[in-house]
Amino acid sequence: MSKPGSAEGHARAPAGAKRFISGVVEGFYGRPWTMEQRTELFKREQKWGLNTYLYAPKDDYKHRMYWRDLYSAEEAGQLIALISAAKQHDVDFIYAISPGLDITFSNPKEVAALKRKLDQVRQFGCSSFSLLFDDIETDMCPADKQAFSSFAHAQVAITNAVFQHLGDPETFLFCPTDYCAAFCTPSVSQSSYLHTVGEKLLPGIDVLWTGPKVVSHKISVESIDEVSSVLKRAPVIWDNIHANDYDPQRIFLGPFKDRPTELILKLGGVLTNPNCEFHPNFVAIHTLATWCKATADGAQRDVEMDDEEQDPCYSPQEALTLALTDWLQEFLSSDQPGGRCRPPARLKKESSGEEPMQTDVGEGSYVPGPGENPLYTAEPLTLDDLKLLSDLFHLPYEHGPTARTMLQELDWLKKHSWAVTAETDMTAEWRSKAQQFDGMCEAVVQMFNRLSNAPNRSILYDLYNYICDIKSGVGLARAYVKTLGGQGGPSVQPMNDDPEPWGFRGGLSGEFQRMLPCHGNRDLFRHPPMTAVYSIRPHCTEDKLEVQRIFRELQSAGEGKAPLMMQPPLICDGLSAGEISPSPQCALVLEDEIGVCGYGLALIDAKPAATKIQRAVSESVLKDFPSLVTIRVLPRVTDPSPAKRMIGQLLSSIRSSGRSRPCTMPLMILRSASWNWPKLGFNRLHVLHKEALFSQSQPIYTSQPLFVRRKVHSNISLSLQLSQLILVPAKSPVNFLFSKYNPGRKTPPPLPK
Repeated sequence: MSKPGSAEGHARAPAGAKRFISGVVEGFYGRPWTMEQRTELFKREQKWGLNTYLYAPKDDYKHRMYWRDLYSAEEAGQLIALISAAKQHDVDFIYAISPGLDITFSNPKEVAALKRKLDQVRQFGCSSFSLLFDDIETDMCPADKQAFSSFAHAQVAITNAVFQHLGDPETFLFCPTDYCAAFCTPSVSQSSYLHTVGEKLLPGIDVLWTGPKVVSHKISVESIDEVSSVLKRAPVIWDNIHANDYDPQRIFLGPFKDRPTELILKLGGVLTNPNCEFHPNFVAIHTLATWCKATADGAQRDVEMDDEEQDPCYSPQEALTLALTDWLQEFLSSDQPGGRCRPPARLKKESSGEEPMQTDVGEGSYVPGPGENPLYTAEPLTLDDLKLLSDLFHLPYEHGPTARTMLQELDWLKKHSWAVTAETDMTAEWRSKAQQFDGMCEAVVQMFNRLSNAPNRSILYDLYNYICDIKSGVGLARAYVKTLGGQGGPSVQPMNDDPEPWGFRGGLSGEFQRMLPCHGNRDLFRHPPMTAVYSIRPHCTEDKLEVQRIFRELQSAGEGKAPLMMQPPLICDGLSAGEISPSPQCALVLEDEIGVCGYGLALIDAKPAATKIQRAVSESVLKDFPSLVTIRVLPRVTDPSPAKRMIGQLLSSIRSSGRSRPCTMPLMILRSASWNWPKLGFNRLHVLHKEALFSQSQPIYTSQPLFVRRKVHSNISLSLQLSQLILVPAKSPVNFLFSKYNPGRKTPPPLPK
């Protein structure tokens, strides 16, 4: 694999054909890059063998919103200097204009205004142009509907007219409104819009294409063959794989990948539309340059390929290592375009009449004494730090290897947290994995510290918000794992009624996302798929006997350890036995391929039911937590997902009724040997002398994460989160009894009876 900057391996088009366009498009939504940053980009493109820059910043108002307005003298001077700088570095400057927001295609004055604007830019020295019709409404005004048979005909007519007016420039790009396969109706091959573009657009005009989607995970040779046959030309890829303007919390530092090098001979070119921040795009552009140098018929790499690497001419991991190695030198340099470090100001001469500044010149450096703290010494940034950074902020559809490992380890530690106190063979494994996870978290912290001390502040400022956020998230996960392992110290504080603002992760946007029913379903790290197919449906009259059968079966399974006569009447038992009717829209049944295997029932107001079965429940509990949910499944259901779904649906029903407060939740049976409570997201409470309170010495679980263990009774130690104390009597089904608890009180709250 040739390194960017070397003379070998440049991607070249076949003889007699157009050159292969390769480079960068500044086409994102957000603050445009500065003139100085663009000049630095041209230097990098020349060094790495790229040849094109497409000027299309969405927030340049004279590029899009006010496209008719001519540039002022000052703006013209900047563009002239920019076009000149591009030529100096052998970079083709393509000026793009986006008139599609409000243009009337049939109005000659509008067409004349567009030509006048491009004529002005041509006078600046620009010889390559692009018309963009992306991200606009497809409805035409009445005048255009009379003049053109379709939206595609209108766009093609004005594009052809401008192309000919400019003298058929060698490079002229057209961006269609349907610029990816996902936008084509009904498909790429049957899209009337694309067929019109392919048949009517002049052959000297290239068409921009983003692939299967706006942000394409993979671009296959077959998909390019399909669109090329419709467009009657090889498309130029506008690649959004590193674009981050759609999510302000993400940045992408992974390699250019999932585009086989066979595409080089089937495309008109590739332009990457990278991150909004200029400096972090070093990796995106560097790896694209490496990809462009790899030809499908060139020398193959004599190395072993990973399962993910199927291209014999290009290795994303090798390209990434080359890019990060070069980027490290940029970090270690204190002089960068867009944020140059100014030299220290010269001291004024004493003849100026001003008091000279006091300095340490001639004085020895401070050396701490034997009993004092040593001076802080910043450690230099390493290549491993940048590899970790790239893993944490990899690509839109995947995390890097280290990030995936951290997620997998945290998921395993959560699911097996019961092993910490069980003292089984898995206990040692859990603690070993927890230690490894802690080490990975520490590596993130050290990476953050070394990045923060890097001499190049320009790169740091572009990255700082992102690395701060990941450091905070990793810190929370690290503290959580320590708490699961019983190592929570004073630094692990319970959330209270007046938390610090960093406790509200994601702000309002985060709260909206957490309220949505499918939050987390599309995370890149997914839980293993279910091994069986389950269906959850509303409970009907015919299901009553099945529910009672499951209830009796589970009750009889627990008689050996807890005779029913010893158990006080429970409200959930009345629900299951049919003595009490659940609230409307609060009854579900779970089915598998055999039949009904579980159920979920809820009462929006449990007080009448408590009176009916003469169940003594504290008035304060019923007042603060009036609702009740019971979930029971047969032992053959080993997957926790169906139970989680039923809990979520029932709680949503309770919430929609207007009851937004917590509810008491009797859930399933602890004695069921096939059920693993931690899989459901429950955490084990550490209880001392349970026999003093309960007739059975069974584990007690809570649905809240454990943050602090605090002694609230002479015989009980419980975990607290928020302002709630959760007690779980270890009866046949588990009852969740909530009571308010103020951590500042000197006396514990009364225990539920």
